[in-house]
Amino acid sequence: MENADKSTLQGFVTENTTDDATVYTDEARAYIGLPRNHQAVRHSAGEHVKEQAHTNGIESFWAMLKRGHKGTYHKVSRKHLHRYVDEFQGRHTNRPMDTDDQMADVVKDGVGKRLRYKDLIV
Repeated sequence: MENADKSTLQGFVTENTTDDATVYTDEARAYIGLPRNHQAVRHSAGEHVKEQAHTNGIESFWAMLKRGHKGTYHKVSRKHLHRYVDEFQGRHTNRPMDTDDQMADVVKDGVGKRLRYKDLIV
């Protein structure tokens, strides 16, 4: 995001969630007044889980994405950022599966899809 102010964050959340969604966040003030069912944990008070509210899953996801960026890819262009995020989202979702099942899932999802080099560089 270009900016993490209240209107930008709340606009993003509102555009990418349904009206009946529950949004779980940390205590960042930018989320106050979010037009969704909203539950937050207060890290500053030592609270990391409150009933269903926690940020552990998303923090794990971002940590894995950052390790991939620094350790494997080194440079991620804005143009293809969504592809990297999609890849790591798939890895994160499939992490409980064993390796053979993960690979079968990757192959299954690639059937009938084509990504040509010239489409990547245009």
